[in-house]
Amino acid sequence: MGLREIKLKEEYRSDRDDIVAEFFFPCLGNCVEYSRCVDLLSIQTLATISMAFENFSEGKAKLRMITGHRFRTSDLNIFTKLFSEKHAKSFKGNLIKDTKIQKLQRIVERGQVEVKIAIPNSEQVADSFSERIGIFRDSQDHRVAFTGTSRESFSTQTRDFESVDVFTSWNDKSRVERKVKDFEDLWENKTKYVRVYDFIKAEQSSLLKY
Repeated sequence: MGLREIKLKEEYRSDRDDIVAEFFFPCLGNCVEYSRCVDLLSIQTLATISMAFENFSEGKAKLRMITGHRFRTSDLNIFTKLFSEKHAKSFKGNLIKDTKIQKLQRIVERGQVEVKIAIPNSEQVADSFSERIGIFRDSQDHRVAFTGTSRESFSTQTRDFESVDVFTSWNDKSRVERKVKDFEDLWENKTKYVRVYDFIKAEQSSLLKY
């Protein structure tokens, strides 16, 4: 099944919908690439995405994340070990008991997950990067783009009250194409007012903050 076979709404809102069960997980389970901008990324969020991303097990899927430069201390330590070649040999599964994170480690090693860091570099942009867009793409090159939510809050205990506006390439082609271009420009570091770094480059340059 592809993205076009999912019964999608134009908007999901916490008071009316289960955004995770009705939108995120169906799209994740039926795409081969997920591109996402978030202000804050946790290791548990990334691990949960990998569990929902069914195509990961077949070695086909790709996850690209752009996030701000602030992390929880424990998350930053694990991210650094996951993505640093320097730690690759010593960072084995026995250091992490969580099976979701063990699976995440395997798909990172296969090159299916990339994380980049966006940091404002202009006085016209205050504080930190906080763009909120996401794009799912399936094997037929259909796309679903969305805006509105600040992060994947998968926990049932700590979900934010939020809304998501959804656009599809078969009904909103021009809008989806704009979102795709916006993400690709960020990914290639071609966006004004922010500088985008590979995760390890940002970490080695001491740009990441706890």
